[in-house]
Amino acid sequence: MDKVYQNIKVIGFDADDTLWVNETYFREAEIEFAKLLSEYETPNKIDQELFRMEMDNLPLYGYGVKAFVLSMVQSALELSNYSISHKTIEAILNIGKDMLNKPVELLEGVEDVLKGLSGKYRLILATKGDLLDQERKLEKSGLTKYFHHIEILSDKKETNYSRLLNHLDINPTEFLMIGNSLKSDVLPLVNIKAHAIHVPFHTTWAHEVVSEKEANGKSYQTVNSLKEVLKFLN
Repeated sequence: MDKVYQNIKVIGFDADDTLWVNETYFREAEIEFAKLLSEYETPNKIDQELFRMEMDNLPLYGYGVKAFVLSMVQSALELSNYSISHKTIEAILNIGKDMLNKPVELLEGVEDVLKGLSGKYRLILATKGDLLDQERKLEKSGLTKYFHHIEILSDKKETNYSRLLNHLDINPTEFLMIGNSLKSDVLPLVNIKAHAIHVPFHTTWAHEVVSEKEANGKSYQTVNSLKEVLKFLN
């Protein structure tokens, strides 16, 4: 075991793009959305406007597929100068339904890692997004049995994590978070004196991207795959 983690008692896992595939489906949906709106704007412009709308709506709708669908509908109305057909609106809604009905595709080694750590550490799931959708994915994943506690957060900022750890009576120095997002799963934990391991996913939402300056000087470990965390913790 790496001596950095010798005092760890509780390990938190992110869900989307750490345990199972998620962002890939959003990228596919954006491509379909751009095709539906192709008579009004270029794909690049449509992507830009949709992202702007998502950011504008984030404080109101939060994260997840439903929020994404509402932003697509609003973007379609604006990009078409409110001339979009009912049929196209229906097609946008169906993109969202298709996303919600996607199978849960576990990433490589996930169950082996959870099984290997669950006997030694208390494991919790800390994810953000739409409550109903995240509960659905967790149930379909078959991973519920590995977690002592499951928390679906409205956001993943320092205050959210501090509140969670305080509620569960976890000392930050004894807590390790594992996830794919530097912005949501790593830097907030480092800033509250907890530990973090970054497991990058090949696709990252623009909102989750952080600059080198933001990450510079922060103490965390990066691994190429989730299975690599076992060599630090066993």
